[in-house]
Amino acid sequence: MMYGSSGKRGLALGYVSQICILRPSMHARRANMTVRFQDLYGFIVQGNVDDVKVLNEVRERMRQQGRVWWALEASKGANWYLKIRFSSTLKSSLKFSALVDAITLKRLIKKGIPLHLRPKVWFSLSGAAKKKSTVPDSYYNDLISAVEDKVTSATRQIDHDLPRTFPGHPWLDTAEGHAALRRVLVGYSFRDSDVGYCQGLNYVAALLLLVMKTEEDAFWMLAVLLEDVLVNDCYTNNLSGCHVDQRVFKDLLTKKCSRIAAHLDALEFDVSLVCTEWFLCLFSKSLPSETTLRVWDILFCEGANVLFNVALAIFKMNEEKLLLTNHVGDVINVIQRSTHHLFDPDELLTVAFNKIGNMTTTTILKQRKKQAPAVMAELHQRLKRLSSGTGTDEK
Repeated sequence: MMYGSSGKRGLALGYVSQICILRPSMHARRANMTVRFQDLYGFIVQGNVDDVKVLNEVRERMRQQGRVWWALEASKGANWYLKIRFSSTLKSSLKFSALVDAITLKRLIKKGIPLHLRPKVWFSLSGAAKKKSTVPDSYYNDLISAVEDKVTSATRQIDHDLPRTFPGHPWLDTAEGHAALRRVLVGYSFRDSDVGYCQGLNYVAALLLLVMKTEEDAFWMLAVLLEDVLVNDCYTNNLSGCHVDQRVFKDLLTKKCSRIAAHLDALEFDVSLVCTEWFLCLFSKSLPSETTLRVWDILFCEGANVLFNVALAIFKMNEEKLLLTNHVGDVINVIQRSTHHLFDPDELLTVAFNKIGNMTTTTILKQRKKQAPAVMAELHQRLKRLSSGTGTDEK
């Protein structure tokens, strides 16, 4: 669904008209029954009436936030936010006004980008627009035409995963939706043969399609995500980057949430049981879509560090419940119940940044560099065992 409007008044209304209030029946409210409703991106969500109340409060905040963006658009000029480059502006800009604009935008993004502006802001700030500008305009269509009938191990896996990607979604789970998602994933698998296709990317690309509205823009967002925003070994054949991130996260959990880490160690709980899906799918399978996209707002602006902040925040928010668990299965149940009902992104992000604290890119890179040798040695030994036929490990 495209949202279009003309004129400043139309723009202001466009920011808020798309965010509807959810209204459970009187019977459901009285009984605090479980209700089913459709979120802003078409997903069917199940929750109780309290969850609906939280989601309505979040939507009201987003309407107010939309008015703030509109007011700044009116005062600073149309598309003022597209002229800002965080990597250089915050560090070396000599113009005070540019610095103020960058700080203002960074704060705005933490509070959420309005649905109407999200595709445009993401495409610019992530670097996708710049990446697209380096190739001919026909690049995407030419690529899709060139690989249309080719069959590889990646295309076979993609075809297998299409019907399992957000089943029941009113557009994604249709012939049209499957075809669009397939073109994006197959196209990228040929663009980067080192990555090819990895399970998890189907969920990421599907959500990008819903936000960006066009296949080509979703393709370039996927490209900039895998090539620039995330570390370049997250989705390689042996998932080495993902294994490194698990070790980094475990180390950060020990430092930031020591009581939880000690308890989980006593239970012999492996954090990868929940975190692998978080990092590979960028929370798209675990959190409600509207919460996931608030995380992605920051991801495309500030980089992959936010993934660690959010993962730590989920554990921190459930600290007391986790400390009462006695089995590995109990831990998984606590985490999954929490993430599936985390309809308030502001609550999550407040914990992520105010209680966990910011972690710089340098900090994460140092941690990755520290953990990488042990991961590579472990993967090498696993490969040797598999080659000799003495092991049963799977990737």
